[in-house]
Amino acid sequence: MALGPVQILGIGFESGELKGEVLDELKKLMEHDIVRLIDLLIVQKQEDGTITRMEIADQHEISKLGAVVGALMGFGAAGEEGALVGAELGAEAAERGTVFDEENVWYLEDALPVGVTTGIAVLEHRWAIPLRDAIVRAKGVPIVDQWIHPLDLVAIGAEIGMEI
Repeated sequence: MALGPVQILGIGFESGELKGEVLDELKKLMEHDIVRLIDLLIVQKQEDGTITRMEIADQHEISKLGAVVGALMGFGAAGEEGALVGAELGAEAAERGTVFDEENVWYLEDALPVGVTTGIAVLEHRWAIPLRDAIVRAKGVPIVDQWIHPLDLVAIGAEIGMEI
């Protein structure tokens, strides 16, 4: 199974609700095989401090991801033999049906501001697979792999006094 880059994306909504428009756009990306949603956790902290949690997990996708991640880690540790062991261990670990373990969720819940709804998605970037494969065939190697947020570009422009 070809696996694209996997991203954990967390978005807070101060209005206290995750709007259907956001989910609609995510659904469009999934329908066009641009991204694959592996897991989605919605967490909300009420005014009284109570936590509401909802998870939308695709057990089949999580199991496949666990096997692939385990195989990659095993390969890095002990070559092909390690990949086989890692795949089995990764699939077993994924059987619990979630990417988010209780310790990470507890930390998140503790850090959430009151009245904010947070959506945390584990996304596979499927669009990157053909590009990565072409780079590998061309014997290219990664030198830099960094996401730049548009607001970072604004800050850099302000810092250097860039005028447009």
